[in-house]
Amino acid sequence: MRVLRAAQEGGSTVSECFLAAERINPRDDESWYREWHSAADTNRDRAAEALTSGRIPTALSNWLRAANYYRTAQVMLACSDPRQGAAIALMQDCARLYVQHATPAGEVVEIPWRDGVLQGYFVPAPRATRPLPVVLCVVGQGHYKEEHLHRVPSYALDRGLSLLLVDLPGQSYSQEMIGSPCRYEVETAISGWVDFLADRSDIDQERIAIFGDGLGAAFATRGANLDDRFAAAVCDAGIWELHERAFIASRISGRAGLGCPSEIEGFNSSSVAANIKCPVLVAMGERDWLDVDHVTECCRVMKQNGLDIELKIFRASETVAPPAQIDIPTVGNEFIFDWIVDRLDSRTK
Repeated sequence: MRVLRAAQEGGSTVSECFLAAERINPRDDESWYREWHSAADTNRDRAAEALTSGRIPTALSNWLRAANYYRTAQVMLACSDPRQGAAIALMQDCARLYVQHATPAGEVVEIPWRDGVLQGYFVPAPRATRPLPVVLCVVGQGHYKEEHLHRVPSYALDRGLSLLLVDLPGQSYSQEMIGSPCRYEVETAISGWVDFLADRSDIDQERIAIFGDGLGAAFATRGANLDDRFAAAVCDAGIWELHERAFIASRISGRAGLGCPSEIEGFNSSSVAANIKCPVLVAMGERDWLDVDHVTECCRVMKQNGLDIELKIFRASETVAPPAQIDIPTVGNEFIFDWIVDRLDSRTK
């Protein structure tokens, strides 16, 4: 479902998805990797041929699909399997080629981090006036910035928003496989990426938004809480962290569940989102991982406490989608990026 949903965004084709699925044998553990890797190789070869012939649009679409198929190929491999790193390297290579040959051309960018660097892709909006409004996009643990390339650019760029798709500490392949127990300090890294944007003369410092996708929404909350340079934040407003704390408290006390409204209010008083200065959007599906009633109550309490927060729940009747809206991202992304545009535009009035 994850790779099939990407078809509407250009990250796969329906026919290639069904062809690979047809050839996967549940009795053969290698068949998943083999078939998706084969599909990726085919697209990568087509992209190389198109580039040589000067057919850049064809090369772009094939690189985008190849990156997604390499990512799909590695998800079933054991962490210790050396093919993990090889598949991710091929995914990143295709993504870099896509970014660098797009129109207008994007940039592969880096910021220093500890003893190394964190990498990102800067994707400017076409025909944009300078300075540019920009959305900093982060993903959750176990995901990669390359996955954003087929998820969000069409929604952002069509609305005049540039993008910065970034890695955070612990998200690059080597760190993820090592499994270092250290605290990754994602808040500091996010501020480092804002520093990078602040150093660019082509960026409007008053119109920087942050968007956390999936479990990256919790990281976006922590970043917006630490750094007040954001003009808008699409995040979870600390609700995931609140549920973690409430779960631990309920286990200690011997109760089940999140707790009564008064307990929710108590947790919210020390929420990780308490210091966010910009408008916040919490967007979720009716069948998402978190309970809708609990999220609604959390947002009500935070709004009552002064946070400029809006909750958007996508009903199952709108999307017919399972948890996490995994098969239909379109409706959600349209709403989210319209909301971002409205909030950033209000800064110029």
